[in-house]
Amino acid sequence: MAAGQNTEGDANPSKPAPDRALADFGPVKKPKRNRYVLACATLASMTSVLLGYDIGVMSGANIYIQDDLKISDLQVALLVGTLNLYSLVGSAAAGRTSDWIGRRYTIVMAGAIFFVGSILMGFATNYAFLMVGRFVAGVGVGYALMIAPVYTAEVSPASSRGFLTSFPEVFINAGILLGYVSNYAFSKLPTNLGWRFMLGIGAIPSVFLALVVLGMPESPRWLVMQGRLGDARKVLDRTSDSKEESQQRLSDIKEAAGIPQDCNDDIVHVQKQSHGEGVWKELLVYPTRSVRHILICGIGIHFFQQASGIDAVVLYSPRIFEKAGITSSNGKLLATVAVGFTKTVFILVATFFLDRIGRRPLLLSSVGGMVLSLTTLGFGLTMIDQSDEKLPWAVALSVAMVLAFVSFFSIGMGPITWVYSSEIFPLKLRAQGTSMGVAVNRVTSGVISTTFILLYKAITIGGSFFLFAGIASVAWVFFYTCLPETRGRTLEDMEVLFGSFIKWRSALKDEQKKEVSGDNGGQIQMGTKA
Repeated sequence: MAAGQNTEGDANPSKPAPDRALADFGPVKKPKRNRYVLACATLASMTSVLLGYDIGVMSGANIYIQDDLKISDLQVALLVGTLNLYSLVGSAAAGRTSDWIGRRYTIVMAGAIFFVGSILMGFATNYAFLMVGRFVAGVGVGYALMIAPVYTAEVSPASSRGFLTSFPEVFINAGILLGYVSNYAFSKLPTNLGWRFMLGIGAIPSVFLALVVLGMPESPRWLVMQGRLGDARKVLDRTSDSKEESQQRLSDIKEAAGIPQDCNDDIVHVQKQSHGEGVWKELLVYPTRSVRHILICGIGIHFFQQASGIDAVVLYSPRIFEKAGITSSNGKLLATVAVGFTKTVFILVATFFLDRIGRRPLLLSSVGGMVLSLTTLGFGLTMIDQSDEKLPWAVALSVAMVLAFVSFFSIGMGPITWVYSSEIFPLKLRAQGTSMGVAVNRVTSGVISTTFILLYKAITIGGSFFLFAGIASVAWVFFYTCLPETRGRTLEDMEVLFGSFIKWRSALKDEQKKEVSGDNGGQIQMGTKA
């Protein structure tokens, strides 16, 4: 059992030792799901709908935009892909902003910025105007992507953190599905109106989200960083599985924030650096071995999530289905809706297994399935490309492998990227560390989505998916060797897992031996030494 999770076993010294042993080693009754924290995580994660909707709607809208504004394939690629690069501005600013004004108001800001961007895109009269709206919406997406998993991880108890922190990915997929449905619903309108409705209607959910988020509590960890212990205590009491866990979480957060344990006033003085100063130096210039390992894992998992080609499939699925032999507009849009539906269903399945099976087994199984489906998709599309006549079996195989790829992605790689990167960084470095991961995620996505058309014209559509399969294979090796399991640990207890890089298994065994022998004093030290 992880340090920081020991609750009631030592609280009653009068209890007989044999009973204590049974409580420690017998089957533990799983606590009931906390409805309040479930509501908080749901509301915070709904900001991810904004990104999902934009990705989904642009996959179909770009076809009508190209017809209406008479733009080239390169301009389409820039329109589709640059939102990810624009979101860098938002994700880079969100870390400092959330440390300054709080996690909750940063979520409100994300919704407000995306609202302005959606209105600008909906009323765009030319390509330049559309790109301005795209930039504003991209900044809002960057804010939303960074802050939703951080807030959810900080407010969740350890017992359900994997389940709750996967919610942003759930809502990204829900947004993608809504975008696909919007494409189909507005495709019957005149071309010059259809794509404007598709993009402009995205302003509606952003207003709703900005308003409902105001009813949420602030992150208890941010409150402690501001010295507001009384407010943090109230939030923890409502978001923990028990009173004892609430007290333990507060104690762990105070230790991580450098506040003495005997300091129990409602308002206490904190050092200036708790507001964000000096964090980048600690993260990038003088990192400990633990922080360096965490940074590599956090950035690596975000890079491989996008480098394996998911956005190429989601954004350009109508074109992929056209290459596979589906020529009618309705057929392509309906097949695309099937992709969105499949992604959403499998991400919902994944949420229930994250805290039961663990991060590593799901992640490794997911990436293995992605390698297989990408390789088979590359084979099917190559056969279609090389044949002069239609091959029904190859068309069916290609469509099935697109669905298989998004299914394997959604059951592991999709949600676990956000769960893992939001829970491994130490408290003081969490906002900036997570924003770095999101920045890498968006840059990689932007490069893939902007260059995909050029890529498949250069090395064929089948060759591009063979390339993605190769990248996914490298990802599997990286995850197997470098990423330790984090299931069941408190956020303040993560650092002990890191610092040994590929030797993390032996370091973890040493730490477990110390726990059994009662030598808990060396746990924190080992994270930086090993």
